[in-house]
Amino acid sequence: MTSVATGFAVIVSIIAVGYVLGRTELLGPAGPTVLTRLAFWVASPALMFHTVAEADLGVIVATPLIATTGSVVVVLTVFALVGWWRRWGVSYTTLGVLCSGLVNAGNLGLPIAAYVLGDASLVAPILLMQNIVIVPVALTVLDLAGRGASMPVWQRFLTPLQSPITVASLAGVVIAASGVTVPPPLMEPFVLVGAISIPAVLMVFGISLRGSSRPGRGPDRGPLALAVGLKTLVHPAVAYLIGLALGLSSAELLAVVVLSALPTAQNALTFAFRYGQAQVLVREAILLTTGLSLPVLVVVAALLK
Repeated sequence: MTSVATGFAVIVSIIAVGYVLGRTELLGPAGPTVLTRLAFWVASPALMFHTVAEADLGVIVATPLIATTGSVVVVLTVFALVGWWRRWGVSYTTLGVLCSGLVNAGNLGLPIAAYVLGDASLVAPILLMQNIVIVPVALTVLDLAGRGASMPVWQRFLTPLQSPITVASLAGVVIAASGVTVPPPLMEPFVLVGAISIPAVLMVFGISLRGSSRPGRGPDRGPLALAVGLKTLVHPAVAYLIGLALGLSSAELLAVVVLSALPTAQNALTFAFRYGQAQVLVREAILLTTGLSLPVLVVVAALLK
């Protein structure tokens, strides 16, 4: 499973660069904030726009996506219900929900889809589903939780349009649905700026590790254990069961389970810093799921391939 190890090695190396930046304070105390704002307001929207605009929207309704979506709904619902029962708060629970079901489809999913599954396009459905549905809904909830009570009703309905990532994704959907091909000279700036997103998010993650304690030792250990368990074990297991029930082929089942076993996406940390909520929970969930998902991916690939 050289390709899986290579994908993780790339991620770890960029995180290590961020950790060194944090230890040396080369970017100063405002460094993480600047990188987070760059990723949230500029780079990630550019990445989402050109990714969605150049995608085939027909993959959204493909049968394997039903299994993936079903497993995502299960883990998100479980964490949300536990968060409501334990009264963890709307913003905290929303970010924990993302830790449980938002997969690292971009920077880790692409190489694994290409080298393990043999087709990089297999990651497109879950990538689009996350950025067109899950992320916009989560950001809307976070916005409303922060200032929803003081907002007029009409403005609450416009909340999704206040997220640059949501607006960029919707703009990409419009372009893709129209069948219009954006000329390369016009699209290339989005590609170049979008390429900043993943390294910036990974370096922010690395910087945030400076001075952090061992995961699971603080007050977040209960929600953390739930999020990590749901993401690492329950998510791929449910995807496998739904895939079997749908009668997916062995290749489709392998793709669904492998993509569901990917660790928590790093952009969840961008949202945590952006809204000032659950940074420790999200950081530790990313760290643990990234470490635990490697053996899970190896086992899954060995059993189903």
